[in-house]
Amino acid sequence: DGRFSVKLNNQKIDFRVASLPTAYGEKVVLRLLDTSSVDPDLKKLGFVPRDYERYEAVFRRPYGAILVTGPTGSGKSTTLYATLNELNSPEKNIITVEDPVEYKVPGLNQIQINPKAGLTFASGLRSILRADPDVVMIGEIRDQETAKISVEAALTGHLVLATLHTNDAPGALSRLTDMGVEPYLTSSAVDCVIAQRLVRKLCERCKEPVEIEQEILEGMEFPFDRAQDGMRFHRAVGCRRCGGSGYRGRIGIYELMVITDEIRKLILLRSSAGEISRLAESQGMVRLRDDGLLKAADGVTTIEEALKTL
Repeated sequence: DGRFSVKLNNQKIDFRVASLPTAYGEKVVLRLLDTSSVDPDLKKLGFVPRDYERYEAVFRRPYGAILVTGPTGSGKSTTLYATLNELNSPEKNIITVEDPVEYKVPGLNQIQINPKAGLTFASGLRSILRADPDVVMIGEIRDQETAKISVEAALTGHLVLATLHTNDAPGALSRLTDMGVEPYLTSSAVDCVIAQRLVRKLCERCKEPVEIEQEILEGMEFPFDRAQDGMRFHRAVGCRRCGGSGYRGRIGIYELMVITDEIRKLILLRSSAGEISRLAESQGMVRLRDDGLLKAADGVTTIEEALKTL
């Protein structure tokens, strides 16, 4: 793995490179990071107003753990950076440990791990906690040691933000248990879990309205109870502005699970992710799939785009 930078039209583009040998030659994947295109405004990432208010109530707390989950390239880092941007001030000591540091942010103390020099997520996190931080951001919880230190930090007066690789929000709690974190620690430390994906936004210039039959929506279990009046489905067309794709830009779809007292009890009982999910839904959590379909109903993306990411 490696990285390099290129300056185009006064914009710095970072490239992350991953390569591996195959039977027919080298397989190379390039990931482009345009730091100038990253919008640090948390309100513009795709949270519906109600979920944003619930999330803000959590990240404004002085301590606790916030976990953001999703596959590689799902926008987890952008969500964390946008959250840190809301918290960033001269009065707060914010320290991050990342692999690599994707976006350099003024006011943050950013550390890049270097396993060859003995600087891992776990060792970096231990060093950070001796530096009297108010907020700690961990690029990824990869092992038992990092998971345990993260939870302990959240229980000792620090706000901890971290990412995990799970398919949905309730699965993150089970993942911590699988990594050796005791349920009583998880239930006390974790305040919120966000699962997310990225979907392409329809091009505003060329998108066209489309009618979708009620039977089709019912067949895909569309969340009618959460939909606003006047659903406006659209399809992608393509024009010069969007390069003929019909899409321009991306937006997040989210599954926000705030940990309530009732959910904490289920964690203590080692309940399954399914049981926790059902309780969270009864308390207002919108599933990833439903958030994607609702964004399609608002004309932000298409149903096909929302479903193919899940």
